[in-house]
Amino acid sequence: MPKKKLKIFIAGHKGMVGSALYRNLQKDKSRMSKFELITKDRSELNLLNQKDVNDFFENKKLDQVYLAAAKVGGIFANYNYPAEFIYENLLIELNIINAAFKSGVKKLLFLGSSCVYPKYASQPISENQLLSGLLEKTNEPYVLAKIAGIKLCESYNRQYGKRYGIDYRCVMPTNLYGVGDNYHSLNSHVIPGLIKKFHLAKINEYKTVKVWGSGKARREFLYVNDLAKACIFIMNLNKRTYKSNTMPTQSHINIGSGEEISIRQLALLIQKEVGFKGKVIFEINKPDGTPRKLIDSAKINKLGWTPSVKLKQGLRYTYNDFKKKYLKKIG
Repeated sequence: MPKKKLKIFIAGHKGMVGSALYRNLQKDKSRMSKFELITKDRSELNLLNQKDVNDFFENKKLDQVYLAAAKVGGIFANYNYPAEFIYENLLIELNIINAAFKSGVKKLLFLGSSCVYPKYASQPISENQLLSGLLEKTNEPYVLAKIAGIKLCESYNRQYGKRYGIDYRCVMPTNLYGVGDNYHSLNSHVIPGLIKKFHLAKINEYKTVKVWGSGKARREFLYVNDLAKACIFIMNLNKRTYKSNTMPTQSHINIGSGEEISIRQLALLIQKEVGFKGKVIFEINKPDGTPRKLIDSAKINKLGWTPSVKLKQGLRYTYNDFKKKYLKKIG
């Protein structure tokens, strides 16, 4: 009798991270015969509706879940829509994690964010610095929702892990960019926002481009395809190995590139990649956010995963994707 295929649900499969997970799982030819990928877009499943989520999980009898669905945005979006960011992200996490448990899902991977760490965390930021200091105010509601997601997974593991055999894991990726990013003028993250801004300045022959903040803040960036591979790697780690490298109340694992760059340097790199010849002006009256954010990825590196795409190469991939797929959509 043939072995039953695993049913793997990617929540948020149309987002940048979810679509990267989908592409990489599809490419895993050696395991394709062992699992079935299941996806639902917003018109088919409202993740904010508890009943809809419960019914979906009960009907599908899933085995694994990648929880990549979230309401995301840059500094502007987080600053202007704090209620939406905390409310929607909490609902998504509560609905999916609880429905997964109630329907018998044994393995789940929750994607957090490195912004969960304190604003003035020592660098590089290790996993044990979670909840050790004050958070960055500009995105605090989003961050609190993400911390709640981590603690939800840990709480379900602690209360139900031995009895029901569940294994819910958490990863904390650094700042992400790449294919499928959001290029909205106000709600995008820094890399897609700068790519669009410099491109439009080039084609419209503007003399200057303004960049939010002083440019002094330093950030680490990871190409989304590398994150997807890391998530699949963590999901498929032996349970004993994962548990021996984490703790019941500190069960998350960082995922970063190890490359750190100032926003000023980043802007100039993107300016060069796009080919904008004008002047770059940094708006020092606008907030920088966290001064520095470099996470410590020693744990996942020791376990056997390392990134493969360097920042300059990733920016080229991303700009090419922007030109090829998104220009007609965003105007």
